[in-house]
Amino acid sequence: MIERKFVAQKIKEFEIQEYIADNLKNVGHSHTKMQKTPLGEKIIIYASRPGLIVGRKGQNIRQLTKTLKKRFGLENPQIEISEIENINLDANIIAESIVDMLERFGSERFKAIGHRTMGNVMNAGALGIEITISGKIPSSRAKSWRFYSGYLKKCGDISITGVDRACVQAQLKTGIIGVKVSIMPPTTKLPDHVEILEKKQEEIEEITEQEKSDKKEAKPEKRKKEDNAKEKKDTSKNKEIKNENK
Repeated sequence: MIERKFVAQKIKEFEIQEYIADNLKNVGHSHTKMQKTPLGEKIIIYASRPGLIVGRKGQNIRQLTKTLKKRFGLENPQIEISEIENINLDANIIAESIVDMLERFGSERFKAIGHRTMGNVMNAGALGIEITISGKIPSSRAKSWRFYSGYLKKCGDISITGVDRACVQAQLKTGIIGVKVSIMPPTTKLPDHVEILEKKQEEIEEITEQEKSDKKEAKPEKRKKEDNAKEKKDTSKNKEIKNENK
């Protein structure tokens, strides 16, 4: 019974994320996260242009909260919008921008769009990128074009956890065109990456014979000074004792 509750909760979260992604198109929407709080459900929306999501005087957010309450039965949903710092390292935003340019300029300029976006992503500091555009481009038969640059992992655990992927569809007059984007950001740590630490050089001072002789001569002088200090202390103590006896 407990397992079914967890599965139902995850399905509900996925449906909410899918609904938000469908409604927030052409706004620079990246992804959404859900967190449980004592006050209610907290929904964090990550986007590049948060002003368009908020709307005038928060009208869009109010409408979205009302629909989430009615459709998914959420008691007190709290929507929070956070802005993405680097847009060129997010696969969802890059895929959405490619779809927007394809729908605006047509399928004839798909090569220029692919190379331009690839250059922007690599200039942002990404380790690697791969863009696949499949569909009736440019002829009547379906083809798939691949644009790639840099280093990108396609197998292993890093290809799942360290690579950001996105799949989007563009609706054109000739038909539907699929766009796949996979980006390896610079924050991914590869297992074969080795950092060589520089060894600290210990400087050893060479002592000459003259310095040794100077140190030996300095030692008896220090002893003389110490003896003089002790004699002064003893004389001061004797004077105090005499004064007390008187």
